[in-house]
Amino acid sequence: MQPTTSGTFRVFPDPRGEWLLVDPESTESIAVSGGDLEPGNLIEATVEWDDGEAHLGEFELRAATRIHFVREVTDLFEVARELCRDARMQDEGMLGETTYSTDNQPNGAVYVFAEQSGARDIWTEIRTGAVPLDPLIARLREVEDEPHEVFVLDPVDEPFVVVYLVPDPDSMLADTVRDTYL
Repeated sequence: MQPTTSGTFRVFPDPRGEWLLVDPESTESIAVSGGDLEPGNLIEATVEWDDGEAHLGEFELRAATRIHFVREVTDLFEVARELCRDARMQDEGMLGETTYSTDNQPNGAVYVFAEQSGARDIWTEIRTGAVPLDPLIARLREVEDEPHEVFVLDPVDEPFVVVYLVPDPDSMLADTVRDTYL
C-alpha cells in the first residue's frame, strides 16, 4: 500500500515541475505531478507517494478560482499606481484598497506588497504560496462565494507586487484585466 496525504489545497504552478499544492492554513506545500488543474483551484485531494515522488491521486474541485502570474507589467492601472505611491510615502510593506465600478459599486480589491531588497523575493513567495493569498481570498468570499479571479502582477516601474482580486471572473472588470495584462 502506498503512503498518502490528504487535505484541502490551493493549486499553484510549480516552477520545477507540474503543480505545487499549498495547504491554505499552514502554507506547507507539496510538489506533485499529474492532474488536470488550473492555478488557483481549491481542491480536496489525496497525494500518493511512490519512492519519494508525490503524485496527485483523487481530487475534488472545491472552488474554481483562477490565479494568473504576470511579470514585467507596464501601464499599471491608476489605483495600483496610487497605492504604490502611498505605500512608499507611508513606508508600508503592504497596503490594500477596494476598487469600484463606474456605478460606484465595489468590484474588486487591490493590494500592493513592497519588494524586499536582498532578504526576500515577494514575487516568488506569493507564487509558491509562502506568502498566502487565502486570507485575502477569504475577505473576498465574505462578499461573494468563489470562484474568483486573482491577478498577481510584477510591474516594471514599481518596487511592489500587485495582487488584484476580482470577485466575478465573468465580469467586464475581469475581462478587461485579462485583456490588458495576459
